[in-house]
Amino acid sequence: MSPRVLLFTGKGGVGKTTAAAATATLAARRGLKTLIVSTDTAHSLADALAVEPGEIAPGLHLRQVDTQKTLERHWGELRDYARGVLGELGLDEITSEEITVLPGAEELIALLELREHAREGRWDVIVVDCAPTAETLRLLALPEALDWHVSRLMPVGRKVLRLVSPFVRSVAHVSAPGEDVMNAGERFHRGLMEVRELLTGDHASVRLVLTPEAVVLAEARRTLTSLSLYGYRVDAVVANRVFPAGGADEWRAQWVAAQSRLLAEAEQSFAPLPIHVVPYLPAEPVGKDALAEVGAAMYGDADPFAPHSVEPPLRMSADELSLALPGAGREDVDLARKGDELIITAGPYRRILALPAALARRKISGAALRDGVLRVTWAAQPYDSGSESAT
Repeated sequence: MSPRVLLFTGKGGVGKTTAAAATATLAARRGLKTLIVSTDTAHSLADALAVEPGEIAPGLHLRQVDTQKTLERHWGELRDYARGVLGELGLDEITSEEITVLPGAEELIALLELREHAREGRWDVIVVDCAPTAETLRLLALPEALDWHVSRLMPVGRKVLRLVSPFVRSVAHVSAPGEDVMNAGERFHRGLMEVRELLTGDHASVRLVLTPEAVVLAEARRTLTSLSLYGYRVDAVVANRVFPAGGADEWRAQWVAAQSRLLAEAEQSFAPLPIHVVPYLPAEPVGKDALAEVGAAMYGDADPFAPHSVEPPLRMSADELSLALPGAGREDVDLARKGDELIITAGPYRRILALPAALARRKISGAALRDGVLRVTWAAQPYDSGSESAT
């Protein structure tokens, strides 16, 4: 059985690590075998829990990603080939080492490690403390973006390499990549696609962490739209550092009034998602006991580990494609068709969808964004070539 996977993200500084650690601690205390990991290079989880990685409490394990070891396993052949080529071009070993460091390696490796943990079959719940939203969105969009390139370039690359390999050494004086390098690239790509399948599946969901501030709330709305664009399901929002009502202090009364107004706005923006409120605490919650109290206050009587009921953002039928884009306005969304691909843009983010054969053969008859859902319908007549566009 697949574990329940919960990803926590939010604007930097809103307390996403605290929310993730509190959720994991609560899960373990309810008797669930729980693993907590991080894709954030800041590695603040151990600081929040005030422990070293390992089994930090009965049923609760903290894992820190061994980037170097895992990178060797997933990236080794590709990196070694690149180093060899740079060496043949005259670059020294240190320079070659620096050039061939994979951009975003730690975050990518954390995703691949997550897939392996999910396969172990020993966890009931896996909690993931993600990087701040911008980095998380880039990371979660990467597997599908890489798939688009690899699916088109890898078959062609193999054919071209078989033809040009005999000439590369004699003309360019460098080694052409061999079958082992191509296979390594395919394994790396396949691993990332399995990560995407895990995180967009029925057992995984994202929780957005925010504080009741106008700027933070605006970013959280955009994040919900972007996560839906890429097919990730958000099942709850955590509002952190909320001032409790009451008291005669005028300064605090003004904060309470401002936060109440923004929380009401958040409830409207994120409906029907539940909003779990964490009060502004008198001291920073550090350590397992303090975090367990935060988790209990955060969720109250709710079961944060139950299967979610959120529908997949993207659905296709014989005549219609629908994509949930909550919070998006007409001015934010653009739609274009090119061959058997549908290109959807929401704000600064873009997703390229490969259409199934049944739809790829037909023209678009209409497209509309209503109530946060983009609906694209197809006509009976066949699609010729070129491109179509709609807004």
